[in-house]
Amino acid sequence: MQRKKTENGKLRAMSEQIQQQVRWVTIEPDYADQRIDNFLLAQLRGVPKSMVYRILRKGEVRVNKKRAKPDYRLQAGDEVRIPPVRVAEKNPLPSANLSAVQALNDHILYEDDVLLVLNKPAGLAVHGGSNLQFGLIESLRALRPDAKHLELVHRLDRETSGCILVSKRRSALRSLHEQLREKTMDKRYLALVRGHWQAHVKFIAAPLLKNTLQSGERMVRVDAAGKPSETRFRVQRVFANCSLVEASPITGRTHQIRVHALHAGHPIAGDPKYGDQVFDQAMRDLGLNRLFLHAHELRFAHPQTGKPIHVTAPLDAELRDTLKKLEKVE
Repeated sequence: MQRKKTENGKLRAMSEQIQQQVRWVTIEPDYADQRIDNFLLAQLRGVPKSMVYRILRKGEVRVNKKRAKPDYRLQAGDEVRIPPVRVAEKNPLPSANLSAVQALNDHILYEDDVLLVLNKPAGLAVHGGSNLQFGLIESLRALRPDAKHLELVHRLDRETSGCILVSKRRSALRSLHEQLREKTMDKRYLALVRGHWQAHVKFIAAPLLKNTLQSGERMVRVDAAGKPSETRFRVQRVFANCSLVEASPITGRTHQIRVHALHAGHPIAGDPKYGDQVFDQAMRDLGLNRLFLHAHELRFAHPQTGKPIHVTAPLDAELRDTLKKLEKVE
């Protein structure tokens, strides 16, 4: 009798453990109209896409107790069953008291209830990952613990500085992503490039193909098999052996401005992947030890009011000093 009670207790404990692993999520209005597959990818960070689609296909994910196809669009009030899935351990958020995290407060260019724009320092990755304890978004989540839905609207390379847009609400993220898709968001960069950029070269349309090397490093090249990519360029200033240009990406491919500049014969100063060693050394002699690519201007419609928002990010001291030294050698 005692043995039977013990077995029943174990079974009950196992059942409770399994039940505790199953999550039921009620969809908030901000998440209405999002596809269920995208919702799950966000909820199950670290889980491979293939597994997310597998649990959908097998019917382990339920919406209002019914099976859901990957393209089902969630409605406010939907009850979503998320089965127990082994999730890769997330990077813990950094302490909000760390000086590197606190310093980001001084880089905020614009902020309201639904979004913020920050002047990202060069060298700061937007996401934590391999060999990185935390990145920009983890730092912002530590600084803004009450903002539960902080998400990057777009990305910047780790070496690139300047305007980066972060949403605080799902509805704002949808609106801003739509502006990116419709190409109504205007992003402008400043780049210092080798040689004298020809004024008549104002538009580059060259398909870009992304490759991952055996080392895991991502490299991009112009290739007919790549994705269509377009960038506008405008000369801002010409120096003795280089030019300051403004670049406006129409599409948003990885390393797009850097590879298009190289394709035009004018690699960007300090570019560790696509740069020119002789030119980079000349720039290091002037004190430039980073990629000279800066997202200096951002224009978009406010996701709630539709009001035009225009934000500019000042160059950091290293980039300003480089330009001053170039002026002296003209």
